[in-house]
Amino acid sequence: MVAYVPPKQAGKYKAVASGAITNGKPVIVNSTGTVSQVSGSATSAGTSVVFETGVTESLGMAATFDSNSNRIVIAYQDGGNSNYGTAIVGTIDSSDNSISFGTAVVYHSANSNYNTASFDSNSNKVVIAFTAPADGTGKSYVGTVDPSDNSISFGSAVNFQAGARASHVSSAFDSNSNKVAIFYEDNGNSNYGTGIVGTVSGTSISYGSEAVFESAQVSAISATFDSSNNKVVIAYRDHGNSDYGTAVIGTISSTSISFGTPVVFESATTTGCSATFDTNSNKVFIAYDDHGATTQNAIIGTVSGTSISFGTAVAYETGVSTGNLLATGFDSSTNKVVVGYGDAGDSNKGKISVGSISGTSVSFETPVEFDAGATVPGYCEIPFDSSTNRLLLPYKDGDNSQYGTGIVIQTSATNLTSSENFIGLASGGTYADTAEATIDVVGTVNKDQSGLTAGQTYYVQTDGTLGTSADSPSVVAGTAISATELIVKG
Repeated sequence: MVAYVPPKQAGKYKAVASGAITNGKPVIVNSTGTVSQVSGSATSAGTSVVFETGVTESLGMAATFDSNSNRIVIAYQDGGNSNYGTAIVGTIDSSDNSISFGTAVVYHSANSNYNTASFDSNSNKVVIAFTAPADGTGKSYVGTVDPSDNSISFGSAVNFQAGARASHVSSAFDSNSNKVAIFYEDNGNSNYGTGIVGTVSGTSISYGSEAVFESAQVSAISATFDSSNNKVVIAYRDHGNSDYGTAVIGTISSTSISFGTPVVFESATTTGCSATFDTNSNKVFIAYDDHGATTQNAIIGTVSGTSISFGTAVAYETGVSTGNLLATGFDSSTNKVVVGYGDAGDSNKGKISVGSISGTSVSFETPVEFDAGATVPGYCEIPFDSSTNRLLLPYKDGDNSQYGTGIVIQTSATNLTSSENFIGLASGGTYADTAEATIDVVGTVNKDQSGLTAGQTYYVQTDGTLGTSADSPSVVAGTAISATELIVKG
C-alpha cells in the first residue's frame, strides 16, 4: 500500500518582523515590507472630573480646543452663580486619560444662555457667543488662554445681534476666510434662521450684516466647517417644514455670508442634531434625535458647490429617544466620528458611540458607557485635542447634583486598515522584533489555533484576536476545519 502524502501547502511567506509576533496571531504587512501582529485598543473613557460644583445647564455648555496653547476651553452657564457666563481651561494628560482644570473665570456677569465656543486659529483666540436675556441681545467675547496657569482672560462684550433675543446659538470657524460665523434663531425676525460673520482683532470682534438661511422658525442649530470645500454647514430643525431635519451650505466672502438651498436630511420630527466634519473622508457627519423612529440616527453629507446630498441614515443607538441633547466630534488620529449622549432607553446612562465613515455611510462600534448615572451632554461639538489625540466630552452629571463634568475619550485604534493589509497568520513559533517570521498566507492551513469550531467563519478583530463576528473594518481570517486548524482566506 502506498502511504498517503498530503499536498504541499500553498503559501508560506517569510518577512522581517516589526515588533514581536505571537504564534497563530493575525499579521499585516507594512508599507516598508516588514510584518506586524494585528493590534489595537478599544474605545475607552477616563475618570470623570468635575469642573463646576454647581448646576451647569447643558443648553448653556460649549467647548473648543485651542491649538495654540493645547488646551480645552469650556464655556457654560453657572447655575450656582446666578447663571453667569463662565469659562474654564483644561489640560488633558494622555498617560492616564485624565484632565485637570484651572480656575473658573466669569466672562459675563449676568444670565448667559445658549453658549457656543469656537477657536480662531488665525488670531489664536477663543470666541464665545451666547444669548443675554437681561437686555435681549446676542453677545460675544474674545478670550485669550494662558497655558502657564490654565487661565483665560476676556475683552469687552460685543453684540452680534441687538434688539431681540437670539436663541439656539451655534458657531464655526472658517479657516479659509479666517472668520467666525455665528448662527441663531432670530427672535426679533419671526424666529428665522440667521447667520452673521465676525472678524477678530486683538481682544475684540466686529460683525458684518445678518443674513437669513431659513425663512421660518428654527431650533437645534449646529454648525461645522467643511475644510475640503471651504463651506460652513448648518444643520437644524425646520419648524416651518414639519420639524424636519434640514441642512444648508454657507459661503463666507469678506464679512458677509450667503446660503444655498436648504436640503432635508430627515423627513420626520428631528428634535436635536449635532454636526461635525470628518477631515479624512471629507464628509459631514450629522447625528440627530429622530422622533419618527425607534432608533437614534446619523447620516453622512457630501458638499458640492452650495448644496449638500445625503446617504442613508444609520442607527448609532436603538431604543427610545435620547432627548434633545447630544454632542459629536471627530478624532483625526483614528479617523473616527464620535457621538456622546444620554441613553433614555437605559436609565439615561452616559454613552459614546464611535463610527467609521466609508463613502456615504457610517458603521458604528458597540456603544461604550462612560457614566452609569443620568447624563446630559453639553449641546456642542466634542473637541479633539490634537496634542494628546484625545477628545473631551463635557456634560451635566444628573447623579452628582447636576455638576459640570468632563471626561476624556480615547477612540479605538488599530493597525488593521482593511483586508488589503492583512496577509495571514503567524506560523511555526513566536518571533521577536527584527526576526524573520513565517506567515501562513491565503490558501494555507494554519495549524496554530485553539478552541475553534469546525465549519465556522472567523474574522480578524482589531485587537489582534479572532472572533465569529465582523469587526470594523470587516476582515475574514478564514474558515475553521478543526479546533486547531484554519484555512486562511483574507
